[in-house]
Amino acid sequence: MDSSEGPASPLGARLRRPGWRDPKLLVGVLMIAAAVVLGAWAVSAAEASTPVYVASQELTPGEQLDDDHVAVARVRLGAAEADRYLPATDPLPPDVVAVRAVGDGELLPRAAVAATTDLHVRPVAVPVTEAPSAGVAEGALVDVWVTPEADDGEPSAPRLLAERLTVAEVARPTGSFAVGAETVVHVLVPTDTLPDVLGALADRQSVQVVLVPGTATAP
Repeated sequence: MDSSEGPASPLGARLRRPGWRDPKLLVGVLMIAAAVVLGAWAVSAAEASTPVYVASQELTPGEQLDDDHVAVARVRLGAAEADRYLPATDPLPPDVVAVRAVGDGELLPRAAVAATTDLHVRPVAVPVTEAPSAGVAEGALVDVWVTPEADDGEPSAPRLLAERLTVAEVARPTGSFAVGAETVVHVLVPTDTLPDVLGALADRQSVQVVLVPGTATAP
């Protein structure tokens, strides 16, 4: 009996070179091709996105900005849309301040920042007669009303002194100092309104701060 004509060796079967129709080979080729396509798409998407500045915290008008106030995000924007936001291709300009409230995580619009010399508002501390609502906090908008002292016993009608002023800070009395103490609301007043506001405060007229509906922020 010729023992050399026995069945093929299992080791030989395992070492046989796979053909191009081998399912495992086809799956491997497809996976490599998919990885190449995905990598090319990721590179293309990164090149097509635009780096812009985004607020890393809530920004208040009048607040001077630096690198601690902003982060960089890459977003896909059209040409017209990209012009609305401050690009992060250059460092943040020096001596730049926020001119309107910007929320945490919001893209930083060009119109929301300006040089210090171009800022047309000034912070004014307004002691209020009655404590404002809890929604009157940093970033909210308020109207300021004054009531002149009574004349000849006749009550005076309140009048609107300034409207839609941005709140920069609220100092509410706490603890043992709360009884009888005034709340002070720091508001940003346009320079052309300053004489009226400062005049009313100098006369110690009764002042109230009224929240503009829909602009409340967390205290």
